Amino acid sequence: MYRTRTRVAVLGAGIVGCACARELALAGLDVTVIDRGAAASATTAHGEGNVLVSDKGPGPELELAQLSRRLWPQVLQEVAERCPHAARAVEWEPKGSIVVATTDAGARELTRFAADQRAAGVRSEVLDADALAEAEPYVTREHTAALHYPEDAQVQPAAAAAALLTDALAAGATLRTDCEVLGAVTHGDRITGVRTSTGLLEADWFIDAAGPWSGALSARLGAPVDVRPRRGDVLVTTPLPPTVFHKVYDADYVGAVGSSAEELQTSAVVESTRGGSVLIGSSRRRVGFDDRLRPEVLSAVAAKALRLFPTLAGVPVMRAYGGFRPYVPDHLPVIGADPRLVGLWHVGGHEGAGIGLSVGSARLLRRLMLDQPTDMDATPFRVDRPAVLRACTPTASEETA
Repeated sequence: MYRTRTRVAVLGAGIVGCACARELALAGLDVTVIDRGAAASATTAHGEGNVLVSDKGPGPELELAQLSRRLWPQVLQEVAERCPHAARAVEWEPKGSIVVATTDAGARELTRFAADQRAAGVRSEVLDADALAEAEPYVTREHTAALHYPEDAQVQPAAAAAALLTDALAAGATLRTDCEVLGAVTHGDRITGVRTSTGLLEADWFIDAAGPWSGALSARLGAPVDVRPRRGDVLVTTPLPPTVFHKVYDADYVGAVGSSAEELQTSAVVESTRGGSVLIGSSRRRVGFDDRLRPEVLSAVAAKALRLFPTLAGVPVMRAYGGFRPYVPDHLPVIGADPRLVGLWHVGGHEGAGIGLSVGSARLLRRLMLDQPTDMDATPFRVDRPAVLRACTPTASEETA
């Protein structure tokens, strides 16, 4: 059991760290959030804001996604009661997704995948050609199958993190920015503090929520986990008249999400924002923390998108951005206590799903930390599984931004 006002240090102020800070502050703990930069300024600020169940097959990650999807409206309602402006800025939009196959093989795989998902409680609806044209008038007519997933949603990711953090601060949490963790202070097998660029921070529990930098941070703390960066890039068009009405992606996207390949993989993911711009993704490649935009990658992303939306040809792109996703070799998040260092907890490794999975992961972690019944079995996310604790020696490019 925990004692009153147990001190918790959340190491990382991305959306996952902000969600954890909120859960623990509302539970009455003394929470300090630190980040080497500004809150929500790294991976979170470079996401698309996906809250998806459509891209996950049956298993623990889908269960976590379903938990998170149930929690998001509840959490935002609670935030709105205390911080209405922050909640409105989140731009919660349960607009659903449409997955489109353009080959016979893709149609067969999509149909099989959806059948497995339905058995696990995911809602999806087959769209014939007329229904697809009504839902998305500008999507390609050269398709072999289409499915509508009404449960998928979208948020503005940086604003969502800010809303969670605002609620945590209102509940008594504190935030320290420009504060880099340099190493751990231990007493026997327990972590009792962290040395930072601004001085010593002592606490009872420490949470590694550093996203793609979790691997490097955990190594500094003396308990390395195999979380590495995987880069993705997004194109942003100039504002357009209403053109894309759901999140629309091709059936290849699910395969790219689940792949462990290091080389470039692209698939078409197209969605609009409330401001009228269209976001075009996606790419995945293992390049450490190399943050250079590559024209050949952006061209490949654009080409895939044009197969889905030929009408986007000639539409100006006003900017492109990229970010790093926290990748774990077995494609499952890491949530739980470190078996080697008492007082250290991990929550990360969500890859491109961190925005959507943040609130569910935080709820699960809070209940594990406070020895409360959990909403689902947390065993698959344990820290002591082989994919997480296997020997890992990050390269220099994976240790620094």
